[in-house]
Amino acid sequence: MGDLRCDSEADAAYATIGRPIRPGEAARQVPVTLPDDLSGELILDFDREGHLLGVEILGASRLLRPDLLAPSEND
Repeated sequence: MGDLRCDSEADAAYATIGRPIRPGEAARQVPVTLPDDLSGELILDFDREGHLLGVEILGASRLLRPDLLAPSEND
């Protein structure tokens, strides 16, 4: 399905869509403008064919539910 990895020190998280992303596979990053009442930033990662690979979440502590913010095994 996907994976969510959190880094509390950076207040960031990364959600993959489907399988893990291979090195160099993310060919395009597209920032998403959030409404003024939301504090944080989303960056969408796409492959060369325009398929969504994952979402980087900056300001994760403000945008994600607390139960999702437990550090991942690789932090």
